[in-house]
Amino acid sequence: MKCAFSALLLILTSCNSTLKHAAEPTPLIPGDPTAPSQITPEEAMAIAQRFTNHTWQPFARNILHGKDKAGVLVNTPDVTHEPGADRKGWWVPGTTNCGVPYKWGGFDDPASFDLAIAKGSAGGDVSSPEKRRADNAAVSAQAAGVDCSGFISRCLKLPSVHDTRQLPAVCTELASAQELQPGDVLNIPHRHVILCAGWYDPQHTWIYYYETGGAPDYWKPGLKQAPLAALLALGYKPLRYKGMAQEVMPSAKQPKEVLTRAVKASAQVVENPTVGEP
Repeated sequence: MKCAFSALLLILTSCNSTLKHAAEPTPLIPGDPTAPSQITPEEAMAIAQRFTNHTWQPFARNILHGKDKAGVLVNTPDVTHEPGADRKGWWVPGTTNCGVPYKWGGFDDPASFDLAIAKGSAGGDVSSPEKRRADNAAVSAQAAGVDCSGFISRCLKLPSVHDTRQLPAVCTELASAQELQPGDVLNIPHRHVILCAGWYDPQHTWIYYYETGGAPDYWKPGLKQAPLAALLALGYKPLRYKGMAQEVMPSAKQPKEVLTRAVKASAQVVENPTVGEP
């Protein structure tokens, strides 16, 4: 009886040890301590998803198609904005909407966006060739939302917005786009930036990515999947943020999946991606 009990205790101890080992988090290599922030791939994906799933209720007073008090032209991406065009608006006043809207030069997080909307700010401000030429002079203080670089800066927990010209300074360019991992970015200076969310296939021909300001829903953040070759052909460069923690793994092992199956199923297919904002 004593021997049987000892054997059972040994088995239980072994099982508990195995379970404990399995439950241990994957070791991470911390990011560069001199980087403006520290973040993990899981955190970056969670932030991107919060922007994508954020619900809010605007009213008619949050619509603006015209100049603000400072004379800056604002066009909110509500349903009345170019309804017959490819880059039409989407949010509806008087009902619950999902996703923090695009705003040229915007750097709001969901909380600051909600506060601004409650105070009557315009719900987003679409970009245009004119705004691109005017750059910072075209940013309206009376609109709330986030643009492509503001969105990526939030996903990387940067303390201030880093636009597409500034992001390379806090990143390291990858030797090959095949090295992309969740939390890395694809950037075109002066144009657009997207956040890599993982690989669609083992052959690394398609990637998942988050962005705002790109097809097919231009004026809201979302998860998409597209051919990597088509993105690289547009001029995107693969970058890794210096403060991004990396998983410790053998060189032959694939990076850990960050997106759940349900989240992947929500990704929009973009067979022919464009650079994004006009």
